[in-house]
Amino acid sequence: MAGGISVRDVDASEDWFYVRAAAVARHVYMRKTVGVGRLRKTHGTAKNRGVRPSHHVDASGSVDRKVLQALEKLGVVEQDEEKGGRRITQSGQRDLDRIAQTCAEAEEEDEDEE
Repeated sequence: MAGGISVRDVDASEDWFYVRAAAVARHVYMRKTVGVGRLRKTHGTAKNRGVRPSHHVDASGSVDRKVLQALEKLGVVEQDEEKGGRRITQSGQRDLDRIAQTCAEAEEEDEDEE
């Protein structure tokens, strides 16, 4: 994975793309429309500038763009012709609701076991 301008150590986990895709899917689910620029700002971080004060730096647009394209190919998001950017589809919303319910039930079972 190519890190952003402010990243020194690149994330070595093998499933980083799926983690980012889940974060982007949730981000689109919570808002009406989302574009690559908004995701870059969301996933950006503070750049260490040494002695000088840190400043916010946007994340790589390539990663977020490819994640959105992959989610669009799966039918989770679609392009919004009126406002621009991407929005969640009905089937994508249904899938995310189902996944959230499954996670909540699994967490509830873990609490019951303790």
